Amino acid sequence: MPLGDISTLLVWGAATAFTIALIAYSAALARVADASSREHRAARAAKVAAAKQARAAARQPVGAGGPAAPVASVPAESVTADAAAAAGPVAADGSVDPDLGPSRSTGIARSTTYLGVVLLLAGIVLRGLAAGRWPTANMYEYTLVGTFVAAVVLAVVQRRRVIPFLGVVVMGIGVLALVLGLNAFYVQAEEVQPALQSYWLVLHVGVAIIATGIFTVAFATAVLQVLQDGRETGRSHLDHAWGRFDGLRRPLARWRVTGPAWSWLRTVPSARNLEALSFRLNAIGFVLWTLTLIGGAIWAEHAWGRYWGWDPKEVGTFVAWVVYAAYLHARTTRGWAGRRAAYFVYVGYAVVLMNFTVVNLFVTGKHSYSGL
Repeated sequence: MPLGDISTLLVWGAATAFTIALIAYSAALARVADASSREHRAARAAKVAAAKQARAAARQPVGAGGPAAPVASVPAESVTADAAAAAGPVAADGSVDPDLGPSRSTGIARSTTYLGVVLLLAGIVLRGLAAGRWPTANMYEYTLVGTFVAAVVLAVVQRRRVIPFLGVVVMGIGVLALVLGLNAFYVQAEEVQPALQSYWLVLHVGVAIIATGIFTVAFATAVLQVLQDGRETGRSHLDHAWGRFDGLRRPLARWRVTGPAWSWLRTVPSARNLEALSFRLNAIGFVLWTLTLIGGAIWAEHAWGRYWGWDPKEVGTFVAWVVYAAYLHARTTRGWAGRRAAYFVYVGYAVVLMNFTVVNLFVTGKHSYSGL
């Protein structure tokens, strides 16, 4: 069997492993959500019982002619203690860490993530051997390596503590990317055109792919940060009337982030810690993206005799760089934090994805190397 066909089979195997990991992460998230919901109901029941006890004590009759008995009350500290006991121990990062016992789904998620990484790495290596070059010359290969990097970064981030939500988002994006790559972006392994026969194919494109993988995990972290921030601050658009569209809001109100359906957010790190993690990942990705711009300009001068030509791919890369630069600047010097900072991450990641898909598939330019 040709090496290219073996590579394709290995990529399908990696997609299958990541799909199992996605299901396992979803099961782990559902398990945490169920436990958190039960703890939330227990804490609420404790508060209701304490309130009933206080009202019953207040209605207690006193002896005839005797002095009025003091109204018995339940100290607020006891209610707080009941709620804390129901919630579970608090971790160092501010999250509630309920004692759920060993989780088989978490173990399966870890194992299948590692298996998928190994299978995908083998598929990438065989793809390069079949083509006789570095495997980053078209959209299919870019997708493979980018997904590999994102899975590795996810495994590193979760080496100490598994956060199922991050696994669901990153594995979901990874499975979607691999399936699209295999079904929509796939091209035969072959030599590339002369313009790409350069060591810059390794440096320029390779660094861009690594940055994209890191941006993917940072995006998932920013999504979780916004959810956690809404939970901590009690802010939800579903809590307020939508005017004439309020009829649409009411059925969705039970899913507001401040409600019991999202009580599992108490088990993840605080919004501040999630934001710090997202910032570190985006800072690393930004440095690599800067090197991508610089390397691309140098390669363009070698290949086409000019450093910059306002090619659509160059413009898209520059726009993404500007968005992430604005994010880092606003957060470090302007004090922008929380939701506002996360929205920059959303926009930046959207630009990166559009630069990879829309520009490659629908816009003609000197960087039209999708192979499709």
